[in-house]
Amino acid sequence: MPRSGNDTGDDSGKASGKEPGKEPGQGSGSADERRLHELGYAQELQRGMSAFSNFGVSLTVISVLSGCLTLYGFGMRTGGPALIVWGWPVVGVMTLLVTLSMAEVCSAYPTAGGLYYWSAKLAGRHQAAWSWFTGWFNFLGQVAVTASVDYGAATFLNALLDLQGWYGVSTGHTVVLFACILVAHGLLNQFGVGLLARLGDISVWWHVLGVLLIVGVLGLVPDHHPSGSFVFGHFVNSTGFASNWYVAALGLLLAQYTLTGYDASAHMTEETRGADRSGPRGMVRALLVSLAAGWVLLIGMTYAIQDYTGESGADVPPAQIFVDAVGTGTGELLLVVVTGAQLFCGLSCVTTNSRVIYAFARDGALPGSRLWHRINRRTQTPTNAIWLAVGGAFLLGLPALWNDTAFGAVTSISVVGLYIAYVIPTYLRLRKGDAFARGPWHLGRWSAPVGVGAVVWVCCVTVLFVLPQSSPVTWETFNYAPVAVLAVVGYAGTYWLVSARRWFTGPRVQGSPEELDAGVVPTSTVTELS
Repeated sequence: MPRSGNDTGDDSGKASGKEPGKEPGQGSGSADERRLHELGYAQELQRGMSAFSNFGVSLTVISVLSGCLTLYGFGMRTGGPALIVWGWPVVGVMTLLVTLSMAEVCSAYPTAGGLYYWSAKLAGRHQAAWSWFTGWFNFLGQVAVTASVDYGAATFLNALLDLQGWYGVSTGHTVVLFACILVAHGLLNQFGVGLLARLGDISVWWHVLGVLLIVGVLGLVPDHHPSGSFVFGHFVNSTGFASNWYVAALGLLLAQYTLTGYDASAHMTEETRGADRSGPRGMVRALLVSLAAGWVLLIGMTYAIQDYTGESGADVPPAQIFVDAVGTGTGELLLVVVTGAQLFCGLSCVTTNSRVIYAFARDGALPGSRLWHRINRRTQTPTNAIWLAVGGAFLLGLPALWNDTAFGAVTSISVVGLYIAYVIPTYLRLRKGDAFARGPWHLGRWSAPVGVGAVVWVCCVTVLFVLPQSSPVTWETFNYAPVAVLAVVGYAGTYWLVSARRWFTGPRVQGSPEELDAGVVPTSTVTELS
């Protein structure tokens, strides 16, 4: 189905990193940089990422060891084993349609701006408005997914420390660990794409081998396993709602939350060699590997359950399953594997989030854009954007101190924000039809049916995940996802009507291809940071 054109180039591309004696923006003349110049941007970021590293970023952001296990307890209450096991392939197939549609557009427009840039190029009329709202939804989703991943990592780390008798499990302790993890991820992101690429490569193997280790231990060590009918058919409704169909639909959040973030490959294309192929291939491959690994992991976890009622009510259900199934010592080892994967995932989320902020600010669409677009000359990283990503994630996760269901709301916000941003360029690509100028990686005649399926699915999940998740609905159980989404829509909409529609024209070009090829750099964007 996907095609790569007649070009003989492959994932490896040509190395086109910063040449000796050249400042950021003075390209080396590679095909990647020439294409970026054609799209109107200077080569400001270091292009040092391989195709495998690009794939690794998306695989790490998807992170089945983070998403599947972070929401496993939620799944135990909203549908139980039947939805945990069978919801995964259903959501996976539909998400693959979304990924394929986005990958095709990524090949045509390999820029860090990704989704909002695509919307501007595909919209025709009102391109500035389409671009504006796509960018704001993407910004919301990226901040939310960073918050949810690092908060989940803090939860598992708190459970691990509690088993050691060092730091008891409590919401306050989790929030402190959450803040520390975010700061650590911000600091690591300042060291440049070279370190991030190496850590991303390690993360790929950590995830793959980690899944095999966890499933192998849970399958072989316990003396007792539940029956096959329990693993593949037991339904649970602990939400308070009477409708099992509604609860089953809510249970899809586990899979849909996990299967997000593959747009990371698109946002890293300005730092990737062979970007117009490596970007789309990275997205699709990351999703396919995650589909296989995630299903194996979920079946293995469910097959190891010893005490469903006790484990579903634990502070960290997967941790309790580990301990009950294989004992405290081995359970702690498995927790280390999971927590490590979550920390890798959060690191990549901050990376991707900062690139979205950097690109959106480059086009003047964020308050204080000049500040958020600054590049550190030494590391060629958007340092200020990194810390905005960290600060925004912390603020979004902070309500967990007062609201017990806040984490579920943040995961819903990440799904809704990201998937609205995903579907807008997909819809605009469908509307453009044959006028769309394809890149070297495309879907051929399958483009339209795949795109229609993607749009329909996103419309469904967008409605579903702003609905209540527990009954009765009180201040303690309220799903504040629609409030956060409406707040961003209201802010972006008001800002647009009052001011931005008069000056925001969509992505700004930094120069003509000839000027950028000659090394004419927009000096206001390359700033030495003290």
